[in-house]
Amino acid sequence: MKMLIVAATKPEIAPLMMHFNLPGGDFTGNKEFDILITGVGMTATAYALGKHLSKQYNLVLNLGIAGSFDRSIALGTIVNVYEDTFAELGAEDHEKFLSIEDLGFGKSTHSAFNNLLSESVAKLPKVKGITVNRVHGCEPSISAINTRLSPVAESMEGAAVLYCCGQQDIPCLQIRSISNYVEPRNRKAWKIDLALKNLNHWAIEFLTNT
Repeated sequence: MKMLIVAATKPEIAPLMMHFNLPGGDFTGNKEFDILITGVGMTATAYALGKHLSKQYNLVLNLGIAGSFDRSIALGTIVNVYEDTFAELGAEDHEKFLSIEDLGFGKSTHSAFNNLLSESVAKLPKVKGITVNRVHGCEPSISAINTRLSPVAESMEGAAVLYCCGQQDIPCLQIRSISNYVEPRNRKAWKIDLALKNLNHWAIEFLTNT
């Protein structure tokens, strides 16, 4: 049994791959873990996991960066996204949003279930996330999603990973580093380099000591 590490893009985990001297490619690894680069977005993520996810893995670790709706969380902070929601999965009824639950067609919120006792995981802030096709970047939509779901983290892949793992009954963990606040788009305020540095530092320590 081994671990599967899932990331949307290679730059997000490039330092990790270099540290463990892993070969390139979208699917690579060693005796302890495999790495799967899915591409950006929930569709690409679900497709890639459909090809590679199996019971040989005792844990799926989703790594990446994320935006934060909560400004009390410092940029560069590592968070444990224990619950994630497909925020756009549903229908509009005039001004009201109807979730997939409201429509009676399934569920939009999925949990990262595992029995990890790792100190490096336990010390992380636990937050709720949303997964979107279009990241929020204007005040009306930000206000609306805050009112409806009160999320903390926002990504484009997280809920897809949790969904796939849930379907296969495989333990999973979603760890993200906060690279920016969710606000009207302002690239100058982003701290992607810091977020990636902290994410890879955490991941290398986790993989070394687990």
